[in-house]
Amino acid sequence: MPLPRPRRPRSSLRITFAISFAAVAAAVTLLVGFLSYDAAAGLVRVDQQSVFGEVIHDLRSQVRQQPLGYGDFVQTDPDHDGPRDDLRRPTRTDVQIIRPTGTVADRGSPALPVGAAERRMAASRTAGLVERRDVEIGDERFRMATVSLGAGRGAVQVAQQFSDSEDLLRELQKRTALFVGAAIVAAGVAGWWLAGRITRRLVRLTGVAESVTATGRMDVAVPVAGEDEVGRLGRAFDGMLGQLARSKDDQRRLVQDAGHELRTPLTSLRTNISLLRRFEELPPSTREELLADLTGETRELTDLVNELVSLAAGQRDDEPRAATSLGEVAHRAAGLARRRTGREIVVTADDTVVDGRSASLQRAITNLVENAAKFDQEGTTPIEVVIDGGRVAVLDRGPGVAEEDRHRVFDRFYRAPGARSLPGSGLGLAIVREVAAAHGGTVFAERRAGGGAVMGFTVGEPPPATTGRPPTTRRDGPG
Repeated sequence: MPLPRPRRPRSSLRITFAISFAAVAAAVTLLVGFLSYDAAAGLVRVDQQSVFGEVIHDLRSQVRQQPLGYGDFVQTDPDHDGPRDDLRRPTRTDVQIIRPTGTVADRGSPALPVGAAERRMAASRTAGLVERRDVEIGDERFRMATVSLGAGRGAVQVAQQFSDSEDLLRELQKRTALFVGAAIVAAGVAGWWLAGRITRRLVRLTGVAESVTATGRMDVAVPVAGEDEVGRLGRAFDGMLGQLARSKDDQRRLVQDAGHELRTPLTSLRTNISLLRRFEELPPSTREELLADLTGETRELTDLVNELVSLAAGQRDDEPRAATSLGEVAHRAAGLARRRTGREIVVTADDTVVDGRSASLQRAITNLVENAAKFDQEGTTPIEVVIDGGRVAVLDRGPGVAEEDRHRVFDRFYRAPGARSLPGSGLGLAIVREVAAAHGGTVFAERRAGGGAVMGFTVGEPPPATTGRPPTTRRDGPG
């Protein structure tokens, strides 16, 4: 049966990852792009201005070293190999020549403005004077310098267009913006892909959890691949589902078994109660049997309910774990069992101390001793409780345990064929198994040499320092 398809959430880790990748890429790319553009723009502007300054410096040096008139700069050479061409080559500058009278002898392209300052430079007696200003011609801006030729021989105007470098910077700006956009898109796509790979197992695990919540089914396949946190989470979730499934199955079997076991005493009680209506008509012997039967069935029902409560309490024991002496627990359990059964009980215990729950361990040992007393009805020999390290064993001289029953005597409500006529709920030894499992141990049932049974359980490994003293023996019995 296919699992129901989980509803896709409006927001997911994959979308969050993709947006986060894109946001980080945008921030980093914008920062790098801005810094790169700013550095490049500064270098371009400084370089253009430096070249223009060198041109003006070379022109001033030239007119100071030799007398040149405005006619020397007028374009007459068809091969373009004159002083004017030398000025235009380095930076593609615009050159315009002014006569001493302030009129233009050779117009630039475009024509440069001639004002009072430029006419003053043209009439100046000193060579190499410079007048600088920025001008606008049409829609373009220029940096312009006018250099006097001296002795009233005119002046040379040199202009460099701002828009050349600005066009270059605008193109750089456009490409930087395209690069930033492409980087953001690429980061978003990469984040979407990478997030899909990272969260794929987590999404599947989420789908399984939602399916379990929606259907209550726990027999689903859980993705447990990988050694990272997601893999560990999958294995933990799979183990948790397994434990829940086992707990649910145990609960169902407990209810079924308890219902089955409760029917017998309840049916008997119902029958006997119906006979009470004719109690006065019954002969005395029948009355005694009826009352005895009612008393026995009531006791059986009470014991069964108490055992069920004890079993359930053992599964949810809130008693804190603490260092517990198994010998002291065994002596308390032996004393309680002696008062209930009147049997002599011998406890042989070393000084083993375990990390456990004292009340649960005492309940388990008490159940074992009472079980031994029930089967060893002759009572000619004492029941023995032996504590050896983390092993608790109860020995009796009863009929023993059949080989086919050894692995079933600790099951809930199981009764061996020879024990079905004896009183009991069939839960006492099941409680022993629950206590042993809660303390990291197991149960065992063996035949005793010379007749009888050895039944008990183990507790998790005790600390090495707690098993150094030899066992001591103490008898608990009547008198």
